[in-house]
Amino acid sequence: MSAFKCRTYVTALAAALVFVATPSLPAQSTNQTKAAEKKANAEKKPAPHPFHGKLSGIDKAAKTISIGKSTYYITAETKIQKGGKAATLEDGVVGEQVGGYVKPGADGRMMASSITFGPKPETKTVKKTK
Repeated sequence: MSAFKCRTYVTALAAALVFVATPSLPAQSTNQTKAAEKKANAEKKPAPHPFHGKLSGIDKAAKTISIGKSTYYITAETKIQKGGKAATLEDGVVGEQVGGYVKPGADGRMMASSITFGPKPETKTVKKTK
């Protein structure tokens, strides 16, 4: 075998070894994968949040209120107010303003921790004097 053929075979063998021995790289970096996983988990799990809008429905039997397409569940721990005073679910009027704060329950339903029927009561501001 000539020296040229021998060198050609050795070069081809070395190139094949480099190609086979090189670890494959992931399609995305680890940081991008983790960010995508966090985003997917955030979309799956509802987060606690405030709400406000016009009351579109009250279901006293199911103990729920609706604002647009959202439904919020009322529990025994839900603090309900109207006009700055304690109120009950029966005090809500469809079409009036309502606001509050909800948290996801164990079953994923949004449970209201506080509800305020009607407009926010005006608070007196105290001017500070120097």
